[in-house]
Amino acid sequence: MKSEIKIVPDLQTLSRKAAEIFVEIGTEAIEKRGKFIVALAGGSTPKSLYQLLATDKFSSQIDWSKVFFFFGDERNVLPDDEQSNFRMANENLLKPLKIAEKNIFRWQTELLDAKKIAADYERTIKEFFNLKNNESASASNSKSLLHLDLILLGMGDDGHTASLFPFTKALREKKKNAVANRVEKLKADRLTFTFPTINNASKVVFLISGEEKAKTLQMVLEGEREPERFPAQNVILKNGNLFWLVEEKAARFLTK
Repeated sequence: MKSEIKIVPDLQTLSRKAAEIFVEIGTEAIEKRGKFIVALAGGSTPKSLYQLLATDKFSSQIDWSKVFFFFGDERNVLPDDEQSNFRMANENLLKPLKIAEKNIFRWQTELLDAKKIAADYERTIKEFFNLKNNESASASNSKSLLHLDLILLGMGDDGHTASLFPFTKALREKKKNAVANRVEKLKADRLTFTFPTINNASKVVFLISGEEKAKTLQMVLEGEREPERFPAQNVILKNGNLFWLVEEKAARFLTK
């Protein structure tokens, strides 16, 4: 795995750099394989990235009919709820770009039951990537068909990423690609990719902003390995490249 950290002065610069990376990876994937498969992140930091990608400057650089969108995690709320990751991405990226519904693979949260939603997403993933029923991203075969071109991730001030929170059951999931994850401190079920799915991607880009994350980021990147306490440490790609795009305020405790 190749890993790189880039520190930028502010969120605007972070979003612009992320948009450039997105377009570069997407263009290369389409040229090589005729399609670009990406998993979007929720939260506040990616929102400005999505708005930027929808502008003429960036939208004109990609054939969006060949881009397929998944979601690395989701809140167990209806798709039109203000907390929905899908709703945020839809309003700021998918709708403005007029992305066809057949290119969007969201968690079917209208099913209401978290386990059913996760099982449905697992089936969707297997069908899209032509996986056998018993095959997952954790298969020993390094040529697993489950291979996203890009996964966008954030990190919480507790070190969680996607909806893989500290000391939760999903951190240890090895067989499934998507699961419901009970997060007791939130008194809620979350829906998330598992680490085998994330770690099989070609590229993963962390988008980190906010000074409240600075100490945790230093622990994740430079501290001792404590993957249960700091789930973001579990992102170790099999054969891909990991990129940390970090706002200066969030990087203030980094020493290397």
